[in-house]
Amino acid sequence: MEKAIIIQQLAPVLAIVGLAGIAGWVFTTWLRVKHGYPLENSWGKAIHPVATTETTERLRMLSTENAQLRAELSSLKDRMAVLERIATDQPARLASEIDALRGDKVN
Repeated sequence: MEKAIIIQQLAPVLAIVGLAGIAGWVFTTWLRVKHGYPLENSWGKAIHPVATTETTERLRMLSTENAQLRAELSSLKDRMAVLERIATDQPARLASEIDALRGDKVN
């Protein structure tokens, strides 16, 4: 019975100590990030971002590929808009626009 009473009395204290420890860890991590200090891995070793020529080249290639894909996506969106307009326009209006385009090429 005495052990149960002691545990009941210590439980809130232990919970507060645990929460204070977690809050302190979060606060110190926030301070490190804010001021640019390196973070630590699970073994306490500092984690520094490494910028090698390989990572720089990979980043440049990814940026180039991203720009190419954005251009292709823009082109496909334009083509899709034209196809949607063709599918939803009235046939007579579409035929007159096509004839007008044919007439421009002949002249």
